[in-house]
Amino acid sequence: MHPIQFLKLAVVVTVAVCTASLAVAEERPRAREAGLVVGVLPTGPLNAITDVEGVRVGHSTRIEGDDIRTGVTAIIPGPGNLYTHPVPAWLYVGNGYGKLVGATQIQEFGELETPVLLTCTLCVWSAANALKEWVYEQPGMGEHTVNPVVGETNDGAVNNMWADVIGHDEVYEALNTASSGPVAEGSVGAGVGTQAFAWKGGIGTSSRLLPQSLGGYTVGVLVQTNFGGVLTMNGAPVGRELGQYSYRAQLEKKGVDDRQEDGSIMMVVATDAPLTARALDRVAKRAMMGLARTGSFASNGSGDYVIAFSTNPDVRRPREGMEPFVAPSLTNEAMSPLFAATVEATEEAIYNAIFKATTVESSRGKREAIPLDDLMRVLKKHGVLNWDREMSPGN
Repeated sequence: MHPIQFLKLAVVVTVAVCTASLAVAEERPRAREAGLVVGVLPTGPLNAITDVEGVRVGHSTRIEGDDIRTGVTAIIPGPGNLYTHPVPAWLYVGNGYGKLVGATQIQEFGELETPVLLTCTLCVWSAANALKEWVYEQPGMGEHTVNPVVGETNDGAVNNMWADVIGHDEVYEALNTASSGPVAEGSVGAGVGTQAFAWKGGIGTSSRLLPQSLGGYTVGVLVQTNFGGVLTMNGAPVGRELGQYSYRAQLEKKGVDDRQEDGSIMMVVATDAPLTARALDRVAKRAMMGLARTGSFASNGSGDYVIAFSTNPDVRRPREGMEPFVAPSLTNEAMSPLFAATVEATEEAIYNAIFKATTVESSRGKREAIPLDDLMRVLKKHGVLNWDREMSPGN
């Protein structure tokens, strides 16, 4: 076969596989659609990080041949030039076993000056280089240094990440198609090859809309899951009942170390509340509490990172200038509702990643989607579904 004909065939196969995978994902419900209602706070209209005004999300999915199963996800934290007018941000490290390009400058300046990319472990440097090039092409950029921010989780169980296939085309596709609408979840973008609690995981998102009496602000979370533990959903011991959890082999004395506890998670938290970098540090820490509710214990081999930022236009100070910058900032007492919203949205985002994820297989291995019938049986058994209807007035 002529090389060009082979290339065309590979593209057709890749598109067909991607389309089929997304079609299956559409058939799987999100957690809330299945009756798994998390917490007490209401969600935004999309129940996604894009409910926070100004935030856009895009994906590029790469499925090729028998061992490429990966992608990249882009989170654009606000409109306009992020270099000349960065957004306040902070990074919290729950457990630092990972590669996060651009980390130190976030913690030095308390700002984001580029979009955030999520991808595979050994793709971060190529992705960062492509992000750098994309930033320089934006209106208003000159010859400045720039701090691209790229996080990762390890999809090597099904993806040949040593092939380093995430570059210019994939990064530009994710950034240039990023939108403020619904966010694709599960085995898509940076979540194509990742897992959660040894089942298939991936990208998940959720949001909370605080009532005016609690500030009226929105909090949105997007996660890239790839971690382990003992899966718990709304308190139901799913992992234990379905027989898949960390250290099972040792506890049952099979003598096989399955390492189901290891992995990583990237958590991105956005809010429109007017917050300083210090306040965003406090918000970011609460995402770890949402992670813990799902059954993670942040193992030694897990990279657990949280990037939190504010999109509020009144707190975006110019990069240059000698005059003092005066911006609104919430009092410490006003932070508690945001903490609650962050915990709830993080927990639900992880559940959405698990619910929406589809099975991914390659020559390297297989990540099985959690069986929905078995999962629903456990959730019903423990009475954790539809609590909002069960406990509503008049019932």
